[in-house]
Amino acid sequence: MTVNYADIEREIQDMIDRETKAWDTKDLSILMSLWHPDMVWPWPKNPSAHDPMDWSFEMGRFNYSRWRYIWKELFDSHRLVHNRRKTQKIEISKEGDGAFAVVDIDTLWIDSEGTKQHWLGRVCKVYTKTGNEWKIIMHTGVLDYALCKKKR
Repeated sequence: MTVNYADIEREIQDMIDRETKAWDTKDLSILMSLWHPDMVWPWPKNPSAHDPMDWSFEMGRFNYSRWRYIWKELFDSHRLVHNRRKTQKIEISKEGDGAFAVVDIDTLWIDSEGTKQHWLGRVCKVYTKTGNEWKIIMHTGVLDYALCKKKR
């Protein structure tokens, strides 16, 4: 079987674009459709916590009802000020059945009291091919790599 990497890259970028649209429009149906049933999402304690020893699981393994409730709470209690995302890299497995995307994000939410929730930095989204579709199976929390770039 020949792997068409260009087609897969377009499919992964389409997933990134659909996820961006879901956040932009607060569309839970789109958002929930992107995740694999085995999805996990570790979070660093802050954007400079690059060592996974400082990470935790805030939401556990994907559970449709629980995750929908959590994101609906965010959507209902916060206004999206902006959501800027730029894909930096898409890497595809040689077999064409797995991929990851490196995406820089700048997403700002503000609640009714003016408290900001700012997702600013870089994430890694890991995808798996299930049947005829791609699903996100793992996602890192937002990390700031500015200091890493300065050290190079």
